Amino acid sequence: MKKLLLLTTLILAAPLGALADDTAHGMSEMRKHLQQHHGGATFWYVEGERLEYRSNEGDPVFLWDAQGWYGGDINRLWVKTEGEFDFDADEFEEAEVQALYSRAVGDFFDLQAGIRHDFAPGNDRTFAVVGAQGLLPYLFEIDAALFVSDDGDVEARVEAEYELLITQRLILQPRAELNFAAQDIAEYGIGAGLSTVETGARLRYEISRQFAPYVGVSWERAVGDSADFARIDGDEPGSVSFVAGFRTWF
Repeated sequence: MKKLLLLTTLILAAPLGALADDTAHGMSEMRKHLQQHHGGATFWYVEGERLEYRSNEGDPVFLWDAQGWYGGDINRLWVKTEGEFDFDADEFEEAEVQALYSRAVGDFFDLQAGIRHDFAPGNDRTFAVVGAQGLLPYLFEIDAALFVSDDGDVEARVEAEYELLITQRLILQPRAELNFAAQDIAEYGIGAGLSTVETGARLRYEISRQFAPYVGVSWERAVGDSADFARIDGDEPGSVSFVAGFRTWF
């Protein structure tokens, strides 16, 4: 009788073990599916926000302003770069790259921290960066950052944009940028306080959502001590540019 009971138990236990293995495998696959479709996946994005020719009142330059990220919904690695290339001088007027860790702190805002390296103008400089990027109420896009250089110089930058849809494909984008410094940095022509102001508007047509040529106008001016540094160097503190370029993302 005991042998019969033992045999019966073994026969029943075998399929139950197989069923447990199948269930565990199924749960693992389900977790992967949930992670991929409900926030656990990783993505990447690259955007050339401004890739444009600027007339710069007879001293034309090429300007680039691009950024991209890799990561999930909460944590991401951002890379940003912008600068200008002077066609007549055949050299970079400005060039910088930022690498930032970004963490979402709300539905539409990220806090960011990392490093920035300037390749031009002048000698290379490296900065620590803390900032915030996201959407304000009424869909104003803002990107603000505080920079502390390896020499201890403190600077800040605030950029704001807005997209006005004239049609579903024709979009007017006003933009403003303010730069500040906590001290004079004569070597780089930067004065304490508000150092430069740039504002303008670009009208783009989205041939596709990923590619949109545009034209526009941009006004840039150094103010305060920065304007004085520009005059000492023989430069005009302000300029108006016709701009033409394209915006792309993928």
